[in-house]
Amino acid sequence: MTDPTSPSQPAPDDPARPSPDNSSIRVILVDDEPLANKGMRARLEAYEEIEIVAECLNGREAVKQIKALSPDLIFLDIQMPGIDGFGVVRALLGGPAPLVVFVTAYDKFAIEAFEANALDYLVKPVEAVRLEAAIERAREAIRSRTAASRESRLVELLASLSDGDRDRIKELIDDPDWVAKERFAERLSFKDGSKVVILNADDIEWIDAAGDYMCVHAGGKTHIIRETMKTLQQRLDPTRFQRIHRSAIVNVNKVKELHPHSNGEYFLTLENGSELKLSRSYKDVVARFL
Repeated sequence: MTDPTSPSQPAPDDPARPSPDNSSIRVILVDDEPLANKGMRARLEAYEEIEIVAECLNGREAVKQIKALSPDLIFLDIQMPGIDGFGVVRALLGGPAPLVVFVTAYDKFAIEAFEANALDYLVKPVEAVRLEAAIERAREAIRSRTAASRESRLVELLASLSDGDRDRIKELIDDPDWVAKERFAERLSFKDGSKVVILNADDIEWIDAAGDYMCVHAGGKTHIIRETMKTLQQRLDPTRFQRIHRSAIVNVNKVKELHPHSNGEYFLTLENGSELKLSRSYKDVVARFL
C-alpha cells in the first residue's frame, strides 16, 4: 500500500539524544506494512529514551494494544485496511490516549491529521530531521504532562495539611525563584507550512496574531504557525514572555525602550528596531520593564 520507511542508522552528528531526565518514552508502532514498522524501529533505536513496547499491523490490534499497554506515544499509519489511523484515534476517545504522530506516504492527509489533534505528521520516507522534530515535541508534551501531574499531587498534599503548614508551603510555591522551570521548554517546535521549525525560546522576539494563524518572529525571520494565542502562551515561560495586547506576546528580554502615550498606552521598541503597542488593558505589564 505504501512505501516502507527505509531503515538507516543516524549519522554521527544526528541530533538524536536522550531526554534530559533520562525517563523512557514507551512507544507503539502501527503500520500494515511489516517493513515500515521495521524501518521505523531502526530509526528509533538511535534514541536511548525510546522503548518500543509493541508493533501492530492493523487498526484493530492497535486499539487493543494501546488500551492494554498505555504507551506514551504511537507512530500511526493513516492508510490501513479495516480501521484506518483516524479510526484508531476515534476508538480511543473517552479514555486516556497517547500522543499520536501520524505517518503516511501521502501529504494530502495533513490537515485532517492535525484536526485529529495529532502531535505531528510525518511523510514517508521519513527524514531524520523531521523525526527528530517529532520526538522533541513528544519530549516537551510529556514534560508538560508530568509537571501537571506533579502539581495535581501537590494540591492533594496541601489539602491534607494544617492551615499553618499550608500557608508556609504556599509562600514557597508563590516564590518565583522556587517555581519549577522544566514545564517551559528551552527549545520549541512549530509546524510552519510543510516543515517543522525548532527555535530556542530566547531567540523569539515577539508573536502576533494573523487571523487563525500566529506569526512567530525570531532572528529576523517570521514563521507562520496554526495555533491559538492561548495555547501558545501556555508553552512559554511567563517570566520571559508577556501578553502586551489581545493579539501580541513579547519577549521582555528583547525590549530596549518603553515610551508612554497620552491615551494610557505604551510603545515598546525592541532590540531589532521593531515597535509594538502595549494596550491599556495590559498596562500592569509595564512593571516588568521597570
